[in-house]
Amino acid sequence: MKNVPITLFILSYLLLYSCNNQETQAHAFFLHNRFLETHKVNDIHPLYGQVEYDKILKAFEKENIKVISEQRKGDTNTQAYARYVQGQIDSLISVGIPPQKITVIGTSKGGYIAQYISTYLNNPAINFVFVAAYQDSDIENFPEINYCGNILTIHEKSDPFGVSAIRRKETSTCNIKHFKEVELNTGLNHGFIFRPMEEWISPCIRWAKGDYLLK
Repeated sequence: MKNVPITLFILSYLLLYSCNNQETQAHAFFLHNRFLETHKVNDIHPLYGQVEYDKILKAFEKENIKVISEQRKGDTNTQAYARYVQGQIDSLISVGIPPQKITVIGTSKGGYIAQYISTYLNNPAINFVFVAAYQDSDIENFPEINYCGNILTIHEKSDPFGVSAIRRKETSTCNIKHFKEVELNTGLNHGFIFRPMEEWISPCIRWAKGDYLLK
């Protein structure tokens, strides 16, 4: 799916869905990190190795989650891309896919894009997972972000982006029904998002399937 523009995928999916409107499965938009914007999927990061993008997508797909994803172009504008994905989600909802069946999962820069999508959609029923995508300075640097939806944040203790996002929840005006934070301790710094580790993939899957009682 990564080689098909999201818009084309959504259009073809909407046509199929309109002709076969059955009970829907979980849907997930996966937004990768910044490294893949300017590198090929088989390129090696000097610190963290290869981004196992295909394996990450397959980890979700094997759990019967319909994954919508693509490799973004270099230096993608965060807010513009968030608006773009917002439009795709609005299209899915317009044909009857329940918002609670839609999850946006973003790692690093993809997590910041996901936070803007949450802000723009302003829909408390949609699920979001922000992975390695928060620093305390974000409150001052990105004051316009306003969490809305069922929010799961995942951070790694050894990662500079590994702090609690509770301050952002407290400054957000939307009524967040489900909010959960997961702190990992893999010792891999920011590199944990480069591979489909059970530690972060499993909570994403459970959240996408509506299991908000993570422990």
